[in-house]
Amino acid sequence: MVQVITFGCRLNSFESEIFKEKLKSENNLIIVNTCAVTGEAERQCRQTIRKLRKENPQAKIIVTGCAAQISPEKYAAMEEVDLVLGNKEKTEIEKYLNENTPKQLVSDISEFKDYDSYIITGFEGRERAFVQIQQGCDHRCTYCIIPYARGANRSLKAEIIKKQIKTLLDEGFKEICLTGVDACSYQPSFSNLVEDILQTFPTIPSLQFGSLDPAAVDDKFIALVGQYQNIHPYFHLSIQSGDNLILKRMGRRHSREDVIALCQKIRRVRPEARFGADFICGFPTETEENFQNTLALVQEARIDKLHVFPYSEREGTPAAKMPQIPMEIRRARAQRLRELQSQGDQ
Repeated sequence: MVQVITFGCRLNSFESEIFKEKLKSENNLIIVNTCAVTGEAERQCRQTIRKLRKENPQAKIIVTGCAAQISPEKYAAMEEVDLVLGNKEKTEIEKYLNENTPKQLVSDISEFKDYDSYIITGFEGRERAFVQIQQGCDHRCTYCIIPYARGANRSLKAEIIKKQIKTLLDEGFKEICLTGVDACSYQPSFSNLVEDILQTFPTIPSLQFGSLDPAAVDDKFIALVGQYQNIHPYFHLSIQSGDNLILKRMGRRHSREDVIALCQKIRRVRPEARFGADFICGFPTETEENFQNTLALVQEARIDKLHVFPYSEREGTPAAKMPQIPMEIRRARAQRLRELQSQGDQ
């Protein structure tokens, strides 16, 4: 039986299900699907690999995912690891299980224009199923390493996506969540894809979304939210900061005013709508006044669920070279933002 350990995003969760299904006949095989979003995420990956080796001394351990793509030599140097595969190579993971495979196979992801279009039949232990609609990202937020790990934006054909959704619905899944590295940048049109799915599957119980980019949510999507009650009325936004100067330094494409306006527009068509958001606290150069603007935005936009992270330097990104805020301030601000959510829950 294959064992798959998944770190990071929903897209990794989808890809891990592919590994389980493709390799279900394999024995004594462990795949670690890594995340590179922060240095802490990588530390946890390495720690888990060491623990897995102690517990499974005879198993073959394959390390793949974004951390393996960004830092292949680091993982190949670990004596606990048998094979390191990049994000291109993992789409054909079944080809690399023989003993003649070099320990490290990681090619330039920027040259990769494809994706794994394997149709999975389910999600082990989950009621909600994730469906990949695109890969990669063409934006360059200054804190983010993921475009260098996942490559350029490339979208799956709508027919493949709908085939995957039909398979999952036939298997009894009632919650379908569209996901990708940058899902709103789906080409040729994210909102047209959503409309196509809803028209093809009018009785789908619940259509949901991963993180939405406030700069890319258009009026057609908002109209669909009002038209189709089977769009789940919870929307998670990739906001990161409530201060316009910090947003600009982050390389984000929206302003705090854009976020407030978007939440208002969606509530007009779906009054019961709820919002969640990602926030980074203590980004380089962030002042107390900048942070206060983030606290204010949460209240002004009435954001219910917060995913809060103290800023973590990611080597290889522009933000890592900017003037850094002391870690204790980053953590304190993150705690203050979390407490703001706690007050709202009371």
